[in-house]
Amino acid sequence: VLLVAYLGYVGLGAGVLQALERPAEVQAAQHLLRQHWELLANHTCLQGPALQRLIEGIIQAYKSGITLQANATSLGRWDFSGSFFFSISAITTIGYGNLSPSTVAGRIFCILFALFGIPLNLVLLNEIGQLMLLGVQHCAHRLEEVFHWQKKASLLIKTCALVTGLLLFLLLPPLLFSDKEGWSYEEGFYYSFVTLSTIGFGDYVIGMNPDRTYPGWYKNVISLWILFGMAWLALVIKFCINFLE
Repeated sequence: VLLVAYLGYVGLGAGVLQALERPAEVQAAQHLLRQHWELLANHTCLQGPALQRLIEGIIQAYKSGITLQANATSLGRWDFSGSFFFSISAITTIGYGNLSPSTVAGRIFCILFALFGIPLNLVLLNEIGQLMLLGVQHCAHRLEEVFHWQKKASLLIKTCALVTGLLLFLLLPPLLFSDKEGWSYEEGFYYSFVTLSTIGFGDYVIGMNPDRTYPGWYKNVISLWILFGMAWLALVIKFCINFLE
């Protein structure tokens, strides 16, 4: 029964996403094809195969974090702050997919780094989650002692912890992303949930716009936000699991 419910839920998601996203995909493909033929028609000196090679080169360079800016190229995804953020995304299993090692040595190191880093990350997240839970229980116990409440104190503290977590990890960060990345609030909220839930599609990633200047603290603060936000969301998901079971 559980397997049937699971497959039905996934099938429902697939059907809804196909209905919502397929028309936009077809429209984008048609628009790209029109632009391709218009470019070849307006610039007869261009050859189809040469243009295709240029496009493939641009795509490959973008995947490596290099973009053209006038007559120069932008670098910076593999500086220390960028590498630190990549390390966080690797061991938290977010894996945005927009950046990956391109050297053999880098790939081998990434495997070894993740092999030991993922268990270390899980242990740390578990400890942070337990500390959060103990804090909630301690506050509830204190309220019971002071106001002689019983079930009300536990419910009140859990509600406050949920609301505080929503503000700190999901509702307020999009305002920062709107300021630093130029995203809309909806895009920032979407990025927040996709990141903290470790889905990590990679369509939105902070600090990757070559036209913007980011402060040095930005990626480090976001890394801490990811760490504590994942621990908080893990508690919420655990509660949902207990409810479903």
